[in-house]
Amino acid sequence: MKTHAAVLWGRGEDWRIEEIDLDPPKSHEVLVKWAAAGLCHSDEHLRASDMGSAPPAEDAPPRPALFPMVGGHEGGGVVLEVGPDVDSVQPGDHVAASFFPICGRCKMCITGHSNLCDLGAATFAPGQISDGTARYHLGGQDLNVMAKLGTFAEHSVAHEASLVPVDPDVPLGVVALVSCGVTTGWGSAVYRAEVKPGDTVVVVGVGGVGINAVQGAKMVGARNIVAVDPVEFKQKAALDFGATHTAASMEEALPIVTELTRGQMADAVILVPSVMYGHLMSDALTLTGKGGTCVVTGVAPQQQTESSVNLFELAMYQKEIKGVVFGDANPRFDIPNLLALYKNGQLKLDELITRTYRLDQINQGYQDMLDGVNLRGVIAFD
Repeated sequence: MKTHAAVLWGRGEDWRIEEIDLDPPKSHEVLVKWAAAGLCHSDEHLRASDMGSAPPAEDAPPRPALFPMVGGHEGGGVVLEVGPDVDSVQPGDHVAASFFPICGRCKMCITGHSNLCDLGAATFAPGQISDGTARYHLGGQDLNVMAKLGTFAEHSVAHEASLVPVDPDVPLGVVALVSCGVTTGWGSAVYRAEVKPGDTVVVVGVGGVGINAVQGAKMVGARNIVAVDPVEFKQKAALDFGATHTAASMEEALPIVTELTRGQMADAVILVPSVMYGHLMSDALTLTGKGGTCVVTGVAPQQQTESSVNLFELAMYQKEIKGVVFGDANPRFDIPNLLALYKNGQLKLDELITRTYRLDQINQGYQDMLDGVNLRGVIAFD
């Protein structure tokens, strides 16, 4: 079939809307018509060279080309067709994208860490999970697909391991956000930082992911939530989502946290800057109290190998530094669970969507994200 998709042809280039050819689903694959796709920063990281593929060593063998690539990994849509052997969804089902597929059999899955499923290692590899061959083509050329999902296309063929069934009465724009950004932020606070009632929490960066770390910290009873962001609009929004205090920088947050805790500092600091750099660790750990936890959620450039950490204080104050992906959440449990909390009025999701865009407005949508005028932008296909 023919469909339209936003295709990235190389680092630093604009997204281009192309009419592409999409093959039918094969074994364990599903044809999905997307209703909405979230403009997540991870796709911008891919465009800006922060992730996806570090430069190979001079003597390394050639690697498969990353580009051209159909973008998008946050999505809410409807199943149109299923291939042979599919048993988890059927035509008409509403589904959320899961940027980490879930095999249910690898060590990570069976030990309760499905967000680290071994299938995720193929996120940027060419071809489908099922057999390594391509379903997306343009002018005789195979196209790679972001996170094996490609939600910046009107239609996608995805493996059933990358799709989570959801209730049909939830708006699909909301479903798209929960498929990555909401769950990542919420889980960073609730699961990875293990925020407890009465804790003091600092969230550094309150964009589409960080604002949900604020929501998660509030939901589990944090007493003080300090939202740090240089954009005044986002500081004000953070107060609506549960923050008790705001600051423009970690330096500005330091006296606030010192006063709130009588010098004990934060129980948890969650780092969600637009791009994570090693020098940010120093200020973050200064804000982290004895026995506290610093969670690194933000994506760093793949060549970022140095970090400013006072190793004496790390040991003597028994602080923790934790990385996290997808908020340490389980897509098959947490996506429906967060949507249930939304339906019960316990989680704000509609309020996250600042603006919707047509597919051909994708470059403007990402520029708005970089300019700090949106909490979240969403592509609406219908």
